[in-house]
Amino acid sequence: MSRAGLAVRGVHKAFGDAPVLRGIDLSVDPGTLVAILGPSGCGKTTLLRLLAGFDRADAGSIALNDQILADDRAFIPSHLRGIGYVPQDGSLFPNLSVADNIGFGLPRSGARAERLAAMTSLIGMAGFEGRMPHELSGGQQQRVALARALALQPTLVLLDEPFNALDANLRRTLCADVRRILKESNATGILVTHDRDEAFAMADIVVVMRNGVIAQTGTPRELYDHPVDLDLARLVGTAVCLPATLKGGVAQTCLGALPVINSSACPEGRVLAMLRPEQIRPAAAGHDGVDVAVRGSSFLGPLIWLDLLCRNEGLSVPLMACWPAAEADAIGSSVRVVVNGAAMVFPVKYPL
Repeated sequence: MSRAGLAVRGVHKAFGDAPVLRGIDLSVDPGTLVAILGPSGCGKTTLLRLLAGFDRADAGSIALNDQILADDRAFIPSHLRGIGYVPQDGSLFPNLSVADNIGFGLPRSGARAERLAAMTSLIGMAGFEGRMPHELSGGQQQRVALARALALQPTLVLLDEPFNALDANLRRTLCADVRRILKESNATGILVTHDRDEAFAMADIVVVMRNGVIAQTGTPRELYDHPVDLDLARLVGTAVCLPATLKGGVAQTCLGALPVINSSACPEGRVLAMLRPEQIRPAAAGHDGVDVAVRGSSFLGPLIWLDLLCRNEGLSVPLMACWPAAEADAIGSSVRVVVNGAAMVFPVKYPL
């Protein structure tokens, strides 16, 4: 028996001769919000469809709270799984009001009105019950779609890139709202997205998929600070790569000698050292550092991004740094910088 929660074991799926999922294993504890992150074509939407019961796996098993939903002997159809589903565009019924959309599928009992009131309050839309979908903003439509998915008190809620059609500011706001709503409902949720910011903002745990397999699973902080390889490091954030020589757990770079977090990942010798942009900091007055040229800057409200060039021992290495905008006074044609924290190292097979 699987433990309570969602348990996916050895799931394979192909379309014709093209494998899409190749041995997926995933466990999700009750009440956890998980984001499945990856580029288009990695298999994340296919996995979501298998969980929902829209498609069948070629091999493997899916269980929810110790009930087998699908394996080589059993298959429970989607409408009997107790799973809520929020599609990309909300897919509200255009001829039904907000209340009727949310209540679609609820039994006509005395508790129905109470449940509708609870749902509209939860999504912050009390008083909108009589509105029609075309009278709502995109964000309001997605809230209604989420309330409809939660109204039947599902064991699991699946969200298929629900913020795709929204502008950036609304996506940030709605992402925070959806996380709050799911947490207040004590729901287990799985979000599929190709957007790192959405995944990090929404999820307790992020599952990164590549080429039909799970590349790494962890908290957003774990993935950002300790990616398994440089490709994944670049997927979850900006990576600043420096040619380096690794010896004795220290990487010698154009920015000086840097301690290394994962020195056992590469043999000693030539490597790439990876930093995050916020680790490259302005040196305090009177402190040692390395002078680098400023090639450009981008002001983004509270932050400023710097395009830098480090010239050292015949090398010209491009750098990106991210500073609080309050430190912009230190920026001229050149700046002196230091590195805060340790680097990670990766094989030189990766391009800069």
